[in-house]
Parts: sequence; structure tokens; C-alpha cells
Amino acid sequence: MEQLTFRQTEILSFIQQTIRETGMPPTRAEIAEHFEFRSINAAEKHLQALAKKGAIELLTGTSRGILLPDAASVTGVAVVGRVAAGEPILAEQYVEDYYDIDPRLFRVRVDYLLRVHGTSMRDIGILDGDLLAVHKTPDAENGQIVVARLNGEVTVKRFKRTAKKIHLLPENSDFEPIIVDAASGDFCIEGIAVGSIRTDYSQPRARRKTKARKNG
Repeated sequence: MEQLTFRQTEILSFIQQTIRETGMPPTRAEIAEHFEFRSINAAEKHLQALAKKGAIELLTGTSRGILLPDAASVTGVAVVGRVAAGEPILAEQYVEDYYDIDPRLFRVRVDYLLRVHGTSMRDIGILDGDLLAVHKTPDAENGQIVVARLNGEVTVKRFKRTAKKIHLLPENSDFEPIIVDAASGDFCIEGIAVGSIRTDYSQPRARRKTKARKNG
């Protein structure tokens, strides 16, 4: 790949970050807005230059037709560890590993695996160190296990909504429920749990065993 200019490097980094965080590349309009270009044409010119240098591949006929040539080198579902307050869950620095998962294991698409920390969901078999299979969505139904963000912090709890309150319920009597005002801007749902994977960490990395379990 030919050497990139500073601006081209910035745009390539933005494309990579957008794909990590949303699962899809940005549109030309999103690139233009992010870099405060005067027109979408300016974004297109930069993309053409990146493609000419081999940094990306462009597909015609789609607004998000941007491919990273090295995308195939990272396969599987991202395993996310501890996430700092306010940071995107799929930010590169929090991805520990990638796991190949048979999609038939779960009824709903798995977008990432979140490593569980703590024992607040112990009584339903979600244990410290397990990998929680998560489907990204901002919505949840009462009774579902959710990955929620409250005051910037990520937590896994059972979801219950009433007229004015949101209840985040633990599955361990040692923990208290978390109650949030339904109108609070400090709360959002990052996704719903669709299963979990227990990993045997007593084995060396190359021999780790996994056992998948579905939720619901």
C-alpha cells in the first residue's frame, strides 16, 4: 500500500472505527459531516484516493460500499472485556479476542461476546468469566437479560419497565435492584443477551473448551 497523507490516514481511521462500533462502514455524508467537508464530493475524492493507494476497496451502487482489504484477516465474533465509562463497547482497545461461532447455536444474530465480571447474575447460570452472547439493539422486553449502560457504566441485568421506572434486576440475593427514572438520559440499552458461553480457562489457550447455552 502506498503511503497515505495525514488526512487520508484520518479518514481511514474513521472508517475502521465506524466499522468496529457499528458493524458497517460510514456513508459519504457521514464522512463529510465528521470532517466538516463542504460537500459529499470532497469525501468521495478522498475515498477514491484511498482506493487508488490500496487502503480500501469501493463498491458501486451502495452508499456504504467501502471494504477494508484486510478485513478477512480478523474473523469471528469480537470478545469484549472491561469497558471504560462512556466508551463504545466495540472500541478496539476493549476487544480481547475473536471467536468463531456456529450461527446455528443461537436463534438471534450474535454481534459480540461480552466477558462477564462479577456474580450478580449467578442464580441463572451467568457466572464470572462467562462470555455473554449479545445482540445489539436499543430495545428490550420485560424479563429479558440486557446489557445496559447507566451513567456511562456497562452492566448486565434482567430488564423490567413500569410506567415511570426502569428496574435492572440482579439474579443473586446479595445484590440490590437498580431503579432508574424511565425519562433519564443517563440510561440506554446496548443489547440483549441471547445466550452464554462457558470457557474452561484451566486449559492452555490452544486447548480451551467452550460450551454454549441459549437464553430463553
